[in-house]
Amino acid sequence: MTNLGILAGSAVALGLLAGGPALAQSQDVLRIQLNADIRSTDPGINRDANSDAVVMNVLEGLVAFREDASVGPMLAESIDTSADGRSYTFKLRKGVTFHDGTPLTAADVVFDWQRYMAPQNNWRCLPEFDGSGRMKVTGVEAVDPLTVRFTLAEPSALFLTTLARVDCGGTGIYARSSIGADGKWAKPVGTGPFKFEAWVPGQYIDLSRNEAYAALPGKPDGYAGNKMPKVAGVRFMIIPDPSAAKAALLSGGIDVIPDIAVSDMAELRANADVKVQSKPTMELNAILFQVKDPLLSDPRIRQALALSLDVPQLVQAVTEGEGKPNRSLIPVSSAYYGEPEAKMPERDLDTARKLLAEAGYKGQPIRMLTSKHYQYLYDMAVLVQAMAEEAGIKIELEVLDWATLLDHYTKGDYQAAAFSYSARLDPSLSFDMVSGDKAKAPRKVWDNPAALALLKQSTQVADKAQRQALIDQMETMFRTDVPMIALYNPAAKGATRANVEGFEVWSLSQPRGWGVMLK
Repeated sequence: MTNLGILAGSAVALGLLAGGPALAQSQDVLRIQLNADIRSTDPGINRDANSDAVVMNVLEGLVAFREDASVGPMLAESIDTSADGRSYTFKLRKGVTFHDGTPLTAADVVFDWQRYMAPQNNWRCLPEFDGSGRMKVTGVEAVDPLTVRFTLAEPSALFLTTLARVDCGGTGIYARSSIGADGKWAKPVGTGPFKFEAWVPGQYIDLSRNEAYAALPGKPDGYAGNKMPKVAGVRFMIIPDPSAAKAALLSGGIDVIPDIAVSDMAELRANADVKVQSKPTMELNAILFQVKDPLLSDPRIRQALALSLDVPQLVQAVTEGEGKPNRSLIPVSSAYYGEPEAKMPERDLDTARKLLAEAGYKGQPIRMLTSKHYQYLYDMAVLVQAMAEEAGIKIELEVLDWATLLDHYTKGDYQAAAFSYSARLDPSLSFDMVSGDKAKAPRKVWDNPAALALLKQSTQVADKAQRQALIDQMETMFRTDVPMIALYNPAAKGATRANVEGFEVWSLSQPRGWGVMLK
């Protein structure tokens, strides 16, 4: 490519060429970097973390996660739970309108729910509600124009939490104009602080301020609370290369990098034009195993690989001390992170070699998938490869683009994989994200009937002590089976230009455009 071509390509990536949408010309647009393109704007359908981040600025659900990971009302004014725990009645807030000007009604909630639950749409969270997962919704009815009632087959402590899940698209409620004349998804027409304007694949996604936004009183509070937009719009700019993103931030081409590289933190902190934030998250980075694989179906090989790792040293190297080493599915910041979860096994190469000999391992290569779209996934894989080699385990890395790696994960098509899970804010959901019938959900890593029975119990009891006992039992079984190796909970590390006010990184690690001003 010529120098002119390189400059033109960079200008497009930064949204600086003339002739784009009018929003791009505004001086009051918050420009947020995305490290990869989104997959769709259909909430919870053909999604990934970047897709979720965009959608959650446009759509809202009946409930949402607060800053402290509790669940609070969003489009619902109130929530009434029946005495038997099987019925949830939501009273909708008055005066809320969609971006197309139509009022929010209970009929919209019912319409959207029916589409979510249609198997052909492949909603990410369909198995959570259709009876094949943790619960079954047996009915949804519009009691009156502003009241909707959900009925469950049996009580569930996870119903509201699951509705709020970001990977479910927050079960966002959208206007019927979101669906095109052909019956296919067109664009998200929601109630949120920003309206969807345009998506130019590989370049940017534009959102504009919802001038009619009906904000809750008080302060911003996670995905709940007051979400009043304070900028004219948000442009999510797709800049996959971390170096290019950093250069854009330093030059003023973008305003926010939601997730900066650990290696860049010191440089950015020393720059007076930049502000850096770091907060603990409930995300999890891990090495996954396909336990149906002929080689890795032997738990002794998986156990040996786990024992070959010095996890604290690995995490120190990958995160430069920012991440929290954690061998549990339960985040270190969780109230359910007890003594069994906090145990950190020491590296034991002698025992690892003994287990390999017992299993008859002869140095067969293990193919591990990873990606450089998230540099830490690649760094994790490289260090695991090096440490495992000291125990005599041969690992061959295959570096894929993120979309391809995600497809392999969804299909369960791998021997081993370096992978990252978004935050699960309930201990049962932390186990649920990896546990299930692999025949029905190939993406599930752990298929242990006894553990699944314990998991079901944990979703049906509200008592903290009883739930803790069940979680601890699952923890012990998980560490024995080793269907994956949990490594650490990363920190949310964001950087903004100095003139950005109100932008906060948080435990869900998703960029929020509301409540932010450009000074």
